[in-house]
Amino acid sequence: MPPFKDENVLVIAPGSQTTLAQLGLPESFTPASHRFPTRMFQAPDGKTFEPYKIRSIKKEKAQDADTEMGGTADGESKEEVEEDEELIEYPEDEEGAIWPLKEGRIENMPAFFAFLQFIHGTFSPGLHTPVMLIAQPAWTAKDHEDLTQFIFEKFRTPAFCIMDSGLATSYAFGIGNATVIDVGFEKVDVTAVTDFQISAKGTAPRTGGEAMTQRLMELLASKGFTREMAEQLKKSPICEILAPGTPFPGSEVPDEVVSNPAALASTGASSSGPSAKITEAPRGPGPDTEVGEEEGGAEDGAVDNDGVLDVASIVASGKTQEFLAKKEKEKADKAASRKAAKDAREAAEAAAAKPTRLPNSKRPRAMFHYEEAVSDTPDAKRQKTPEPVPAPIVEEPAPAPAPAPAPAPEAAATESAPAATEPAVAPAEAPAASDAVPATNGDAPAPEDEEAAKREQAKAVRRDEKRKAREDENPGRVRKDIEIGIERFQAASPEYLDMIADTIYRTILSVDEVSKRQDAWDALIICGSGSKVRGFRDALIGTLNNRYLVSPSSATMFMSELPSNLATPSGTGAQTPNASYSTPHGFPSASAVNPLLLAATTAQNPALNPNMAASFSGMHGNSSHSSHSQSPTSIKIASPPGYFPEWKSYEDAVFLGAQVASKVIFVVDQGASKGFLSRVEFNEEGPQAIHQLGLVF
Repeated sequence: MPPFKDENVLVIAPGSQTTLAQLGLPESFTPASHRFPTRMFQAPDGKTFEPYKIRSIKKEKAQDADTEMGGTADGESKEEVEEDEELIEYPEDEEGAIWPLKEGRIENMPAFFAFLQFIHGTFSPGLHTPVMLIAQPAWTAKDHEDLTQFIFEKFRTPAFCIMDSGLATSYAFGIGNATVIDVGFEKVDVTAVTDFQISAKGTAPRTGGEAMTQRLMELLASKGFTREMAEQLKKSPICEILAPGTPFPGSEVPDEVVSNPAALASTGASSSGPSAKITEAPRGPGPDTEVGEEEGGAEDGAVDNDGVLDVASIVASGKTQEFLAKKEKEKADKAASRKAAKDAREAAEAAAAKPTRLPNSKRPRAMFHYEEAVSDTPDAKRQKTPEPVPAPIVEEPAPAPAPAPAPAPEAAATESAPAATEPAVAPAEAPAASDAVPATNGDAPAPEDEEAAKREQAKAVRRDEKRKAREDENPGRVRKDIEIGIERFQAASPEYLDMIADTIYRTILSVDEVSKRQDAWDALIICGSGSKVRGFRDALIGTLNNRYLVSPSSATMFMSELPSNLATPSGTGAQTPNASYSTPHGFPSASAVNPLLLAATTAQNPALNPNMAASFSGMHGNSSHSSHSQSPTSIKIASPPGYFPEWKSYEDAVFLGAQVASKVIFVVDQGASKGFLSRVEFNEEGPQAIHQLGLVF
């Protein structure tokens, strides 16, 4: 068999809603060149399938002179009437669409065959084209056999490989031990991969992106939200899934709740106990109090204990000038400190009054820009966003300026000449009356107000330009602004995240090789179109940490270096452990040691139990481990590869892995490791030979 070339490899990755496909492997792997909606339509004959909706429309007869003179309009036959109907395809129409995949399963195999044939016909590859097909975890062995037979018989391909989507994603990241979490349309697939082999699979039904869309529809049903509106809201930046325990904006608990008024009056703390926090300085004289330190007398005895100035002592000391200078300095220092405090207070008030841009998670309400598609009728095409009237709306009439004295005849002539030559200012360019500040004492408006008016006018111009550009790009769509509250944070309920987290935990727990389970927790790969929702990854990791994460100190609490066959020390010291023993002792009675502690210790470390050591070594040989595989000690998200410049986001990492696997299997390996099924093997063994590849199960 001649070697395969990069430009001849056909890669197909079907999904429930979108199928990614590409002919040829570029030098630097890129995202899929074609994205097909995974749907078909019933053909007019009712037996075959078509990729687009087909409708029959009657032709309009051209009434020419020959038709009028011939008079054949009244005598048309049935065949002639049928010839007047025309079949037209509507690529954007989804009415009556058949979706072959449902929750990853193949529900309609004939329609799926027709869909694959449509993709193959779109590229029109040559005869020497191998095919890489990415399989969903829900496909059965019978599905694999049927697809193998169909592709070999219809496409005439020389080589065929079918690969699991979770394994392909691990190829994309280049991680041999990982857990792939694929958030799809109507489900979430979890695949545990160890040493680039599938170890366990799990599926969480009704938890994909469609579940979040349906929840938004339920929450916003009072506002008349349709599915299209909820779908756009889910994809918008204002829709966010908050981490577990994060309160919604506007529902935060006050920072200080006074639970102990007596403590507040005496120490300034809002409560008592270890968690009490002193928010204000305690009353009373002394350091760090409201009153502060008591001022003693002057160093030279000028001020007595009652705070009365002793003038006689000052004069008698002969330091009157020094005392007066000192007082002046203290007065100046106090004035400067008061001025600095006042300036700082004014700056803080100005900063507080200045509007700050809060993050989305802190705003109780946000504006949602919904783009609605309009019909193609002539009347609907004219329905665009109305042009804003540039003329300003005058709320209050501007005060009439004071009449100026009449200028001299010469001055009037020189001033009127330029005015006559200047063009009249259009109303659209005239400044708003509310923006102009009436002149006082004949002066011009303040420059700050002029700059603010210019900035507002520039912003309005930019908004108009953006709107016009958007309407030019999408002439059939109209934009609407809808205000959304905290419903935009509730797309994924706690039960939704708990179901996904439980599926991940059970899948990793099903890995037979116990020592690889922690590696699977340390490399979580979250992909799929449903994971594009803002905050989904952080919320899912937070749920896993809250439910299953065990700290290293807790994980080793039963693995102490002290032998567990010693009794608990008593108060008399008779059972105190002694390091001088040399022979092993039997386990004490249940009254001498906590039976729960003993059971947990022996269960996690069988080597400490002499009775279980022999059987343990007999079952597992001489190797033993003491890892706590039931719960993870760390949970991490795998870092995506940085050596693919064309890939900015890795939600479609399955297609990148398909390209990597195709390069390795078809081009580099050339069948030496039996990575694909050849036509010769198919002719000899039949479609059942696809199970020998080991890339699906």
